[in-house]
Amino acid sequence: MHRHFVLVLSLLFSCLLSQAHADTRAEANAKNTALKTPTANSQKSIAPQRGVLYRVSHKGNTSDLFGTVHVGQAAFYPLEPQVTRALSAADKLVLEVDIRETAMLQQSVMRHGIYPEGQIITQHLSNASLEKLKQALQVAGIPFDNVARMKPWMVTNLLIVQAMARAGYPTEQGIELYLLAVAKKENKLVQQLETADYQLSLFNGLSDAQQEEYLLENLAQLADGSAIKKGLALITAWQHADNKALHAELLELQSEQSTSAKFLQRVLLDERNPNMANKIEALLKTDKKSFVAVGALHLIGDKGVPELLRQRGYKVQKIY
Repeated sequence: MHRHFVLVLSLLFSCLLSQAHADTRAEANAKNTALKTPTANSQKSIAPQRGVLYRVSHKGNTSDLFGTVHVGQAAFYPLEPQVTRALSAADKLVLEVDIRETAMLQQSVMRHGIYPEGQIITQHLSNASLEKLKQALQVAGIPFDNVARMKPWMVTNLLIVQAMARAGYPTEQGIELYLLAVAKKENKLVQQLETADYQLSLFNGLSDAQQEEYLLENLAQLADGSAIKKGLALITAWQHADNKALHAELLELQSEQSTSAKFLQRVLLDERNPNMANKIEALLKTDKKSFVAVGALHLIGDKGVPELLRQRGYKVQKIY
């Protein structure tokens, strides 16, 4: 049930597999659809809240933490006024990864998501798994030769990316791209908490057997429609700042024993959250005002970034 949110956290990197022009096209979309500034008249029609928003304070310095999803649509924008005001007041925008570094991203994809010359995916999957993959690729309209050198985790993410795009939520309308467009317009500095190479290396840390399980779990949910259904439900929770629903999803995830669920909880969340908290702690000591945008699940629960900072003695205010 929760395999899809593993991918929601990583969609931005999967899209690099299929198109080198994502940066240019996404920037154009962001300028055309996302740079609408809320006005007194327009605020009435704007959704009152989206995502999760916290403010962390330390000796007069503040850092606003905004929980995002990495896909989107034009209807998401402009974002809620509290978010846009916080971003405008910030000295810098801080993202998980600066996705404008296309060349470096592609190098990371080649390093972690593509087999070396002479190896292809057929050498790493059972015949039964390979047949299921080929069936899924046929449904998606992707020639097998296009993905033959991709590792199973990367092919899985690519299939989910395309399925979400068909459902109306492309990566080109993702929240990070909107925020980057605003930062560019306002001449703000942009900083990253992590690197794409690090994030992709986490997926590459899965063994061949784990990658095959990851693939099969997600192919099954693509086939029965539950992956997209669940993904859309999570996006809806984000659109309405439904923290109760996000918490419920996290709690249910923690009870699952699938490869995908374990990977999300133990690696993509529990392993990364302390390091993110470290970076935000450093920002609080050097920057008057910063705006940090990370995947929404990083801000949820007892092991979420806000709670980790609270435990370290920082003042943490939940805005909504």
